[in-house]
Amino acid sequence: MTDSAAHLDKHSFVELGARQRAKALLDAGSFRELLDPFQRVMSPWLSRQGVVPQADDGVVIAKGSIAGLPVVIAAIEGAFQGGSLGEVGGAKMAGALELAAEDNRNGIPTRAVLLLETGGVRLQEANLGLAAIADIHAAIVDLRQYQPVVGVVAGSVGCFGGMSIAAGLCSYLLVTREARLGLNGPQVIEQEAGLEEYDSRDRPFIWSLTGGEQRFASGLADSFVADDVAQIQQQVSQFLQKGLPEHQRSRQAELFLQRLARLDAEPQIEPATVRDLYRGERS
Repeated sequence: MTDSAAHLDKHSFVELGARQRAKALLDAGSFRELLDPFQRVMSPWLSRQGVVPQADDGVVIAKGSIAGLPVVIAAIEGAFQGGSLGEVGGAKMAGALELAAEDNRNGIPTRAVLLLETGGVRLQEANLGLAAIADIHAAIVDLRQYQPVVGVVAGSVGCFGGMSIAAGLCSYLLVTREARLGLNGPQVIEQEAGLEEYDSRDRPFIWSLTGGEQRFASGLADSFVADDVAQIQQQVSQFLQKGLPEHQRSRQAELFLQRLARLDAEPQIEPATVRDLYRGERS
């Protein structure tokens, strides 16, 4: 097969919506959505502020199997309010993870996959959204005692804010070249640090620091794959079958703090410098 034919044979994961992504990862015929749009469980706050709500509040929860293993998937719809999480969507995700942990305590080995396409907390819901994200963090930590929690950041919104912390708490994290991952988004950094420090319109610069390839090279993600449904499904399946990692990344804080302490923040930071620091390749 020629390179062009192989490229045409790929099926983009990034171009799919949240519900399509969940279906694409699950075994054929196993998809079962919980609290689907027909249940009309949506944010009570958006319409009061002149924002049209969405019937699933931008979060799709589905149960099924991957390679025959019981799985719950929580997929965030990046096309709705930038994938922001409010009270309802956050509660759906946290509740799904909490039920998965309860399954494990009852002898049902349920794993979780989080499809993270989000700017973080929904500003219109402020503290309610922050509280929901905190519940998600706690639920991930609880579930990962029993079974892997796999995070997928594919693009095109990326994963920022409090949900970037959720990504860091996952047992395994998968990214694509189109992905971005960071605590603060480019425009926030530019606003606080200035245009000379961080130009939010300079896309090559942004991806060189927070893009999927850089995050993988820096050791902050466990797998870097192409934007292809089959490759992403295969890698997620491998992580689920691998079981719990020997060391959780979030329990290695001291290691990362030591490396950050060696970083000279005065000159413009180069991507290669960050990779070397995080990988510990230079003294």
